Amino acid sequence: MAELEKLRDSILSSKAKQWVLGADLLAEELALTVKPEDILDILKFLRDNKQCQFQMLISICGVDYPQRQDRFEVVYNLLSLTLNHRIKVKVQVQDTVLVPSCIGLFAVAGWYEREIWDMFGVMFKGNPDLRRILTDYGFEGHPLRKDFPLTGHTEVRYDLARKEVVYEKVYLTQEFRNFDFTSPWEGTNYVLPGDEKAT
Repeated sequence: MAELEKLRDSILSSKAKQWVLGADLLAEELALTVKPEDILDILKFLRDNKQCQFQMLISICGVDYPQRQDRFEVVYNLLSLTLNHRIKVKVQVQDTVLVPSCIGLFAVAGWYEREIWDMFGVMFKGNPDLRRILTDYGFEGHPLRKDFPLTGHTEVRYDLARKEVVYEKVYLTQEFRNFDFTSPWEGTNYVLPGDEKAT
């Protein structure tokens, strides 16, 4: 923990201080919060600075907080193999804000940015191949958003008679989240083994 505190202090006493909104130690890991427009500057600093050496981008992930004004959080997870440290860099954005793509700094970022756009709808400015990666091309919406319906908008099935894949709108006779749990099937009139313990 002392090493992480030392790393945090060295970051906050360097030129990177101008980009950092917050620096927290969480679960033996340093987490920095920055503005979206400063993400490339801080990532370049963390990669190239001799005291940091975070030369490996492990992942970029998205988080949805619908109750916040800046609803989405894009989290960059970096690793320094030389110093054996990990760091998170967080950016809070709305779905209308373009986050600068970091493909120029870490080539692997392209796949992660595509996944975040596909799942959350957060756009990355400068990504040359921002298209769906996990869902189908005609898919409606972004499935990891908290307001995405649990059943989705369409269902896919194979129709034997037509010998093709069929896309159909999902239709529920009752709202999915408000089932009344009543069943026309009442069950058996005898006690099953083990049920006698319940009374």
